[in-house]
Amino acid sequence: MTDRSKLAQKLKANLRLPVMAGPMFIASTADLVIEQCRAGIIGSMPALNPRTTEQLDADIARIKQNVGDVPYAINLVAHKTNSRLDADLDVVLKHKVPIVVLALAANPDLVRQLQANGSLVFQDVIKDRHARKCAEMGVDGIIAVGAGAGGHTGDRSPFALCQEIREWWDGLLLLSGAIANGRAVLAAEVLGADFAYIGSPFLASAEANTQPAFKQMIADCAADDIVVTNCFTGVNANFLRPSILEHGLDPATLIRPEGKAINIDGGGDNAKAWKDIWSAGHGIGAIKQAEPAKDYIDRLAAEYASVRAEFGMS
Repeated sequence: MTDRSKLAQKLKANLRLPVMAGPMFIASTADLVIEQCRAGIIGSMPALNPRTTEQLDADIARIKQNVGDVPYAINLVAHKTNSRLDADLDVVLKHKVPIVVLALAANPDLVRQLQANGSLVFQDVIKDRHARKCAEMGVDGIIAVGAGAGGHTGDRSPFALCQEIREWWDGLLLLSGAIANGRAVLAAEVLGADFAYIGSPFLASAEANTQPAFKQMIADCAADDIVVTNCFTGVNANFLRPSILEHGLDPATLIRPEGKAINIDGGGDNAKAWKDIWSAGHGIGAIKQAEPAKDYIDRLAAEYASVRAEFGMS
């Protein structure tokens, strides 16, 4: 058994599904992580979602008390504009968080520090060349973010991106991009991914920090209702067309203001983009109603088992 197989087997030992929840800015909460883990997938949330580092500390402590042996993940934005990175990192190290997802910057020193403390380090990427850079840093897992993923997204087909990375990468591989039902989870595995990485369907979950109107919009919309733009954050991201229209903007004429810097910190225009102009990925057509996270994961598990049986898989 390869090191990758051993690690994947270890992570899956207490899971019902080969699925990790994507950490969603604002929307993911400690309650959502707890319910995701209890239902049998790897739950996750951004470190920036709790309003303070002290609250992050309390939230992680509560997660640890409630998820047993199921692994969970915290997302750290490694970009220089994240003013809380150092303080939040101290909390993550203190709690020995099982999985840390790094985003928006490559930081080899951070990777080594986290691994030395016992955490697995995953990094999300949108291109093969980014994945190669992460591999050189020694990350444990690569998250391939394909076109159709919610939030900050890539422009490569998930098929192509997964294929290119798996040709040379023998570590853990997670695939993101419009994965929303059990059939798609199995497809991700067939493509060579160890885990499917699912975010947008949880926007409609009862435990998500999303407004009722947002949850309903997720249930009402499909891929045709998604617009990709770099206008709001300086990085390409997928947003809901109806939400853009509600704020008096024309999705067809969105232009990034000249000189607009990339900003991922918790305040200013960026917070308005995620809080008021809502993001989602192409897979939301599979979501028909707001519901508890457990109900969605139960359905996902049933679909996954059914399609495996359909193809004669044990």
